[in-house]
Amino acid sequence: MSQSIFSSVAGLAALEARLQQDLAWLDLPAKSWVPPLTLDGQPVLDVAVIGGGQAGMAAAVSLNHIGIGAVIFDQSPAGFEGPWATTARMETLRSPKKLTGPALGFGALTFRAWFEAQFGLEAWEALDKIPRLQWMDYLRWYRRVLALDVRNQHRVEAILPRADGVVELRVATPAGVTTVLARRVVLATGRDGLGGAYLPSFASDLPRRRWAHSADDLDYSSLAGLRVGVIGAGASAMDSAATALEAGAAKVDLLIRRKELPRVNKGKGAGNPGLTNGHLYLPDEWKWRIRHYINVQQTPPPSASVQRVSKFPNARFILGAAINDIAVGEQGMRVSTTRGVFDLDFLIFSTGFRIDWTIRPEFAAIAPHIRNWSDRYTPPAGDEDAELADSPDLGMAFEFQQKQPGGLPGLKRVHCFCYPAALSHGSLSGDIPAISDGAQRLAQGIAALLYRENIDTHYLNMQNYNEPELLGDEWLPAEPTSEERR
Repeated sequence: MSQSIFSSVAGLAALEARLQQDLAWLDLPAKSWVPPLTLDGQPVLDVAVIGGGQAGMAAAVSLNHIGIGAVIFDQSPAGFEGPWATTARMETLRSPKKLTGPALGFGALTFRAWFEAQFGLEAWEALDKIPRLQWMDYLRWYRRVLALDVRNQHRVEAILPRADGVVELRVATPAGVTTVLARRVVLATGRDGLGGAYLPSFASDLPRRRWAHSADDLDYSSLAGLRVGVIGAGASAMDSAATALEAGAAKVDLLIRRKELPRVNKGKGAGNPGLTNGHLYLPDEWKWRIRHYINVQQTPPPSASVQRVSKFPNARFILGAAINDIAVGEQGMRVSTTRGVFDLDFLIFSTGFRIDWTIRPEFAAIAPHIRNWSDRYTPPAGDEDAELADSPDLGMAFEFQQKQPGGLPGLKRVHCFCYPAALSHGSLSGDIPAISDGAQRLAQGIAALLYRENIDTHYLNMQNYNEPELLGDEWLPAEPTSEERR
């Protein structure tokens, strides 16, 4: 870039100083106001956030800024939270570079500010989209500059709402299993936050060494010289195919069930502040109608991702190729489709994600009690949608609700701030465009709930408050009037 290393460092230091000045001018973070609580000799956290990616960090900052303490627990090593430096395969983010992401309304906290401070305005204007690994570097800076309390290599093994008004977490740490108590728990666990990879039924009949899901931590160099099939046509399918080709795969066939790739991102066309702020308040039928339409239309892969694949002469786009059967032999697999038979060595399923409580043991205690949209709403014939039906029916602060009243009263203390919240709240809980709006809605909702449940204490504090505004010597009493002297 055009700036020297010295000026880049100086520019970043100046940006950090500006951000701290902005926070000081706004008197942020606010002082703590939640009554401290100790149970069983153990201090109770205000909020425990599970997941230290962009959603978890934005949630924690929003909570801190309104005087609510938040501690983040993430299973990954420091600096490797989320998919960006691990399982993601795209070269750049799919979102436009101008989106402000988790900046929460602070110009100095945006990716653009971070980038320009180091590389200058000219470099920003020349940038097309944000490189994936550079986005991860920005998130690492975001964590550092905001001094977030993140406990890495802490995996939550059980979420246990208790009758005494707290949620107990059993957490595996490098030092062993420990117990954490919190008034509220936020699940900021990403795209597969309530389940895992979706796989077609026939995948279970294949030897595990013969396939992977696009979300797996796969060593793509192991595909060098192999005949690879990629099932799917979304962005992750293109990223997986391109990565395999770049790693030296002998050939890559994209087996695409659709006869045409979707061309238009309908979800992008609906994005505006009205949707961001208004989806929550729509009637059920409109919420379902909008999300179902987006699901049916599907999101096209970015043009650059498709071109990244198509530049290889040993890549083929096989459209209209629904899978009929897969026969496994010593020399590979024979994949029978509606477009013919393909001899392959390895398959990559780019088939998305699903809600599946059974594969997430940490949710075992709460899963049977969670009210889903299938319990709330029956769509018109022809508009059935398994993803939407399985989505949790969330309250105003993203909190889970009970399927049967009284089944698990403490369930409302667990908040779902990950992708499956989209039907209830819109796309506010994971995607870059509206992540700040979602984090602030979550924090404000939790603040309201914490205030209400401690209202007796807050009222008593108000009654006991005795710092005088007046000392009594600010004025002289008027002399009695003639009427008063009579």
